[in-house]
Amino acid sequence: MIVGDTIKRTGEWTEAADTITLDESARHRRRMAMVSDGGIAFLLDLPEALLLVDGDAILLDDGRLVAVKAKPEQLLEIRGHDARHLLALAWQIGNRHLAAQLLDDAILIRRDDVVRSMLEGLGARVTETEAAFDPEGGAYEPSGHHHPAETARS
Repeated sequence: MIVGDTIKRTGEWTEAADTITLDESARHRRRMAMVSDGGIAFLLDLPEALLLVDGDAILLDDGRLVAVKAKPEQLLEIRGHDARHLLALAWQIGNRHLAAQLLDDAILIRRDDVVRSMLEGLGARVTETEAAFDPEGGAYEPSGHHHPAETARS
């Protein structure tokens, strides 16, 4: 079986043989059998789990590159009245241990009707959106967490 054991980050490569489109949970892996969008079957076998982001590439042991594309997901975009209000909303989201992507003026979370209702009850402006989801890493995640701002919205 073909093996992919090296990740080339955005800007470290120029041409890929194929693409693989993955949601956030499938982009955070260490070892997994995968099939590219064009049908290349390979084993992702990394030394540690990494979050792959849109624009990264997986180097296969036969020399080909498979470009990673972030699959748009159904999300909620949360906005507050001002920065202080948005911080209070972020605290509520964190208190529920929800994965969240922090933008300059909004927070993205996976769609959840119960959480949406709670946030709207706290005065948040909540809209549905579809975008790549790159939530913040945990406190114990390695310091090399790759989180580019340009993947924040589509």
